Amino acid sequence: MSERCLKCFRPIKNCYCKDITQVEPGVKFVFLMHPHEAKKQRTGTGRLASLALSGSEIIVDKSFDNNLKTQDLINNPSFYAMLLYPGESSFSPEEINFKKVLKNRTLLIFLIDATWREARRMMLLSPSLQNLPRLSFRREYRSQFLIKTQPKNNYLSTIESSYYLVKELQDVEVCNPIINVEGLMEVFKKMVDFQIECRSKRKNGN
Repeated sequence: MSERCLKCFRPIKNCYCKDITQVEPGVKFVFLMHPHEAKKQRTGTGRLASLALSGSEIIVDKSFDNNLKTQDLINNPSFYAMLLYPGESSFSPEEINFKKVLKNRTLLIFLIDATWREARRMMLLSPSLQNLPRLSFRREYRSQFLIKTQPKNNYLSTIESSYYLVKELQDVEVCNPIINVEGLMEVFKKMVDFQIECRSKRKNGN
């Protein structure tokens, strides 16, 4: 087995860390990662997003009501916690008066990093997540995850979701408008291109 990078878990010769440009969004991102994602897809986009977003962290579990770290973050008076999750009860950034709701607190965004089926199950097992105010996108985006079939055209990978959310939060000046978040998509595209190349080599017997 080839030696792996301790950060991105890629083989050292194909490590992505040199291609990651850290972003300081002024918002705390927390990726709630299903154990399957952590064990079977250790180079998944949630891990790449966490490496790129300064101050972010990953919490691995199947349900989060009894997860002490998650509950500490939800109840921390320094944060205003929201969940990025689509649905009728979700609000786009432009629909929220952040100056009023934040009151000098830091916006904390939870993102579920799992398959869509697993994500729904994680929500069912976590009423404390269900009770959080929800964010969604103002615009409709199409995933560029060319090697993975999404259940619907507008379903995004975790790193794409992080990128577009930061962009929309910049529009309402919650995230610093002058920070460059393009590095998120650049490392994502590099990962996709690499996996397409590997698939092509396997197909051609190389």
